[in-house]
Amino acid sequence: MHFVNAKGILSGSGGYFGMNVYRGCTHGCIYCDSRSKCYQFTHPFEDIEVKQNAPELLEKALKAKRQKCMIGTGAMSDPYMHCEETLRLTRRCLSVILENGFGAAIQTKSDRILQDIDLLDEINRSAKCVVQLTLTTFDDDLCRILEPNVCTTKRRIEVLKELRDRGIPTVVWLTPILPFINDTEENVSLILNECAAAGVKGVIAFGMGLTLREGDREYYYSALDRHFPGMKEQYIKRYGNAYELPSPNAKQLTELFHRICDENGMLSSPEDCFAFIREMPERYPQMRLW
Repeated sequence: MHFVNAKGILSGSGGYFGMNVYRGCTHGCIYCDSRSKCYQFTHPFEDIEVKQNAPELLEKALKAKRQKCMIGTGAMSDPYMHCEETLRLTRRCLSVILENGFGAAIQTKSDRILQDIDLLDEINRSAKCVVQLTLTTFDDDLCRILEPNVCTTKRRIEVLKELRDRGIPTVVWLTPILPFINDTEENVSLILNECAAAGVKGVIAFGMGLTLREGDREYYYSALDRHFPGMKEQYIKRYGNAYELPSPNAKQLTELFHRICDENGMLSSPEDCFAFIREMPERYPQMRLW
């Protein structure tokens, strides 16, 4: 972990802006796209770059905005990785968002988000708060291989239900779906049924597969060699060096995905989910509790 003073904190335009308080990650997910060389990391990925002046930069940026909007975090680096336990920079940024009347859209895999549920609750009452959780496999043993340094799927489902009970809306990222690993109808249906039970607003899925780029590909293949001997060769034979790696079961899984979402009133197109996440109504009523 190392500390820097960033020059800016927000990116985006119009009615939605994103921020990353940290750069890099310690969750160790074997498929992580953020490891790709195109993001030009100049330090080891697990050596977290901490933008120590993030709250001050955010305060200045929000005070300069004339229109309230949603502020997102977590697209590139999880805001609730291990260092947040002690640094609490994400919490300080949420306090700035609350104090200035903006909304928050947070993407994470970690149950550490519950340590800030008081702030999430207040933001949702005064403006809007959306929490996005990633779920890839219903099997917790497999989860510990794919996402080794973060809480299990079952725990994340508990988090979804606690947020539901608070009236805080949630969106689930059902991605990536890894060919020959978690690309089964049983896995997808079990996750989606839990999403429905937890009152999830929408589920984001992209093509029922994964993407691999230089840097990410090498890390992923190394993990396959450790945990799934012989599978790397299957990937190379079927996909070569392709960027997009759709599951052989993509068609059936996509049909199943849309059917279960439709039956349970969950948004299922990325466009609809993003529109919900990014919308900042002038007056946002808190969701009714189940």
